[in-house]
Amino acid sequence: MKSYEMDMCSGPLFKKIVRFLVPLILSGVLQLMFNAADMIVVGQFTGSKALAAVGATTFLINLQVNLFIGISIGANVAAAKSFGAKNDKDLTETVHTAVLMAIVIGVLMIFIGNLVAEPVLRLMGTPDDVIGDAVLYIRIYFCGMPALMLYNFGAAILRAVGDTKRPLYFLTLAGVINVIFNLFFVIVFDMGVAGVAIATVISQAISAILVLYCLCRSEGTYRLYFRRLHIYPDKFFSILKVGLSAGFQSFLFNIANIMVQSSVNSFGSLVMAGNTAANNIEGFVYVTISSTSQTSISFISQNMGAKQYKRVKRIFWECVGITTVVAGGLGVSAYLFAPWLLRLYNQDPQVITYGITRLSVVAMSYALNGIQDVMASSFRGMGSPLMPMVVSLTGICLIRILWVLLVFPLFRTREVLYLAYPVSWGITIIMNLICYQVIRKKRLDPYIAEAAR
Repeated sequence: MKSYEMDMCSGPLFKKIVRFLVPLILSGVLQLMFNAADMIVVGQFTGSKALAAVGATTFLINLQVNLFIGISIGANVAAAKSFGAKNDKDLTETVHTAVLMAIVIGVLMIFIGNLVAEPVLRLMGTPDDVIGDAVLYIRIYFCGMPALMLYNFGAAILRAVGDTKRPLYFLTLAGVINVIFNLFFVIVFDMGVAGVAIATVISQAISAILVLYCLCRSEGTYRLYFRRLHIYPDKFFSILKVGLSAGFQSFLFNIANIMVQSSVNSFGSLVMAGNTAANNIEGFVYVTISSTSQTSISFISQNMGAKQYKRVKRIFWECVGITTVVAGGLGVSAYLFAPWLLRLYNQDPQVITYGITRLSVVAMSYALNGIQDVMASSFRGMGSPLMPMVVSLTGICLIRILWVLLVFPLFRTREVLYLAYPVSWGITIIMNLICYQVIRKKRLDPYIAEAAR
């Protein structure tokens, strides 16, 4: 095994999961720090309206970005299965297909983001005193989409072979540069939201260049050669099979979240600022959830490729247990330390109060989010991508939309609005438990029984 690779199909499981997971969490935290640095700098040096403007873009950016980043999950699953099965030809073709897909998607997103920014923000009811800066931020941010896509697809390939350390190193450097440029553009040149957007694009470009350099210099069969970039049809559709369902699920999540954000917008710019800061704090908790989900996908995919079906069941439950403890504990901590954490974003007492309200409902129930997210990701690694998408469409998206349309108008308070999150997570967990029984009997138990004979 190369020094950065990991054999996930043999040896102690829990220890390897933790060794894989910790750098992944730290990488996710650094990615979030790009956006957090934007918010902290504009909140402290430009004001609450600028903070609200950056926050108003969050769900619109996630709506589009996560749809396509979801496809990188398909690349991760396909590469991990090839690596676990020791199929060098499939792994090489998957790598070159994935990187070319990332380039095409990134360029496409520049045009999509610039085209829909203002109409969608107006549709969301973004206040007039915020929308100008919000549109400007989005248009600059989307100029960095090719870099963002290349980094995420490249990192997905590295995760597939067990390497979560080098993406962490790359993001550490890019994160430091992002903070330096944030302060430079906003304080020295007084560029406001434009300055933090430009700093983010620069940092994303640096992380993309580093991950591509890493793939080009790799000694393994996942080495990248630009002259070999090609869309191999079978690998393309294999990536899309898993990736489109994950991306579409993310897209639907954000449709529902945009409806929640639109309801938040109706309370005014101060509530928006408090909601933005609290949502960003929750993002740091969610990093542990998404990282555990990515861990489960990589471990389960490698073991499915190697036909180690007993280990697949153990990976599923160990990852569910990890996310329950870690996400639950961090969610409670985020609420307990809310007054001090929120002050990092804005000093206005009202903004802090509104942020605490959200954290008291959403962050305190984050263990539920972790459980449902890891379950859905594990099903994709097992080769069942459609079922978690349908469950999420019903349990999360539909419930949140109905909550906003039917329950919130009857009890028009922020607390009732935020209850849409834990209610939808709880319902989705119940549905996922049923799905697990179906998938286990179809994809795992028959092979385990056959191997025992």
